[in-house]
Amino acid sequence: MAVTYIFGHKKPDTDAVCSSIVLSYLKNSLGEKTESCILGTINKETEFVLKKFGFQQPKFLNDVKVQIKDMNFNKKALIDEDATILEAFKKMHDLGVTGLPLVKNKILSGYVNLKDIANYGVNYITKIDTSYENIINLLNGKSILKFNDEIKGTIDEKIAITNNKEVGSILNNKPFLLIITNSIRLSKEDLALAKKNKVSIIETSLTLLNTINIIKFVNPARIINNNKEPIKFYLDDERTDFIEMTNKFGHTNYPIVNRKNECLGMIRLVDINNYQKKKVILVDHNQKDQTVDGIDEAEILEIIDHHNLGIIGTNSPISFRTMPVGCTNTILYQLFKENHIKIPKNIAGLMASAIISDTLLFKSPTTTALDKDTCLELCKIASLDANLYGMEMFKAGFSISDMNKKEIFNQDFKNYKTSNGDNLVISQFFTVDYESVLSEKEEFVSVLDEMHDIYNYKVALLFVTDILGNASYLFYNTEAESLVSESYNIESISEGYFMPNVVSRKKQMLPPLLECLERKK
Repeated sequence: MAVTYIFGHKKPDTDAVCSSIVLSYLKNSLGEKTESCILGTINKETEFVLKKFGFQQPKFLNDVKVQIKDMNFNKKALIDEDATILEAFKKMHDLGVTGLPLVKNKILSGYVNLKDIANYGVNYITKIDTSYENIINLLNGKSILKFNDEIKGTIDEKIAITNNKEVGSILNNKPFLLIITNSIRLSKEDLALAKKNKVSIIETSLTLLNTINIIKFVNPARIINNNKEPIKFYLDDERTDFIEMTNKFGHTNYPIVNRKNECLGMIRLVDINNYQKKKVILVDHNQKDQTVDGIDEAEILEIIDHHNLGIIGTNSPISFRTMPVGCTNTILYQLFKENHIKIPKNIAGLMASAIISDTLLFKSPTTTALDKDTCLELCKIASLDANLYGMEMFKAGFSISDMNKKEIFNQDFKNYKTSNGDNLVISQFFTVDYESVLSEKEEFVSVLDEMHDIYNYKVALLFVTDILGNASYLFYNTEAESLVSESYNIESISEGYFMPNVVSRKKQMLPPLLECLERKK
């Protein structure tokens, strides 16, 4: 069963991270195979929450692009370099391929193809370097006498081939090996002489001519290895890179290796559209700009969110659970009830923490009665006092003493794109020490101007939200002053403008800005 990755948005807050862990627990309890992930660095508040309830940070998921390991490459398409040339040819025929990677102790050592075998076949070859058993297998022969495991030498000098019953003169020359064709049986005298001179003997039903023609194909495939460093791909290479390389080099077959250079098989150009998409579930977001890179190459199974609808498209119908509540974990609580799954104490702690965080301890205008009731039920399971624990969590998470201004901005920002193509960014930072932020407002404005210049944002905003005061202070990039003033209907606006009762990005910060930009289309 392939694993399904569950993750929140690129700027993971407590709700996004806890939602991924909680939903993964629920899905796994129902018999599914899922793994919670994060798309970015978690903040101090989330670190505090995970540590308190005994959870490790979920693994970082860089992207969900299709990789070589997701493609249906042939794991049998490889052969030991000491295998005979005939074995290599037969394996190509059986697998329906035109070439094979060569390996030595699992390590990729080269590549041979039908052209290499054909070129070898038209040449007159007398030197043989193989094993006694390989010759038996090649000729479908019978072992008569064996004195040497390895057979090395030239035909007529160290290796004799004959269809003559009288072999005494040959045996007196003491070759390493005598091959008797046409199933001819030797006399007792000749066998005794062979034993005396330690001459190995193989009997075959093939004719003399057939034996002479094919004996050279008993040599190891490594002797026709003209490509000891073939173009190869690693398991974690991306499908798009494979397409680009195949267009550049034009080969039809490519070895697949791991990071130890162990060959794992071969991929063909015709396999390019035969792959498995990574399966994903999105929580706490549904905006394409906020999700993992490569989402178009993944299979979205489900979305659970409490935000406005974004622009992520799917190729088939999916389960989309959305509710106008203040936190994704409020929705997840309903899923536990619907599926009759008991919520463990530590999971309840995560869920309560997420609701407290997203609703700012029920002070945010996004808070619903369902959020509050759900959180209080979860606090009972987790043995928490919502108010005392909430303040403990906020204080742990909102210290900025060791953070620079860019880190503060980057901690929780979201990108938006209007219908007319304008790019916006709104960052929100929660604190109980807002006075230290106001004293350095010029530096915050400088960061916003830099974001505007580098990323071509029409508007770059930072809301510093005072949790205890239930208010926010607004900072904006310099060029956007008039637009911000009009959006929020502020006549005498200035950096760090105090906005009482404004704490919700979703309901209070974003909508006025979007409405103003729509009017200006």
